[in-house]
Amino acid sequence: QVHLVQSGGGLVRSGESMELACVDSGTNFNLNSMAWYRQPPGQQRDLVAAISSSGDTTKLADSVKGRFTISRDNAKHMVYLEMNNLKPEDTAVYYCNAGEFSRGNYYPRSDLRSWGQGTQVTVSS
Repeated sequence: QVHLVQSGGGLVRSGESMELACVDSGTNFNLNSMAWYRQPPGQQRDLVAAISSSGDTTKLADSVKGRFTISRDNAKHMVYLEMNNLKPEDTAVYYCNAGEFSRGNYYPRSDLRSWGQGTQVTVSS
């Protein structure tokens, strides 16, 4: 089973940094690929970053390459999203997700337990 709880988020100014964290209290964290998605107001939820179960493969959206880093600590059942040089267009609700990597693509699990509760990130100009 998966149970994801997020922390972090809030209001920052353009150019500043922030880290989001997500802990899985389930038992299969080390077997799951993990990802961060974001959903701006009135828009769809899109993939931001994904990481394989071992942590040796990552995938980043083009819009965040060079600014965001995804990492994980399997001993702590944690996944992180480090966000640097934040821009107003990064404003969104951010969600962590448990899923699978296959042939370079990330496939999220759709059940509610595979999603974190969501965290608002607001970047002011």
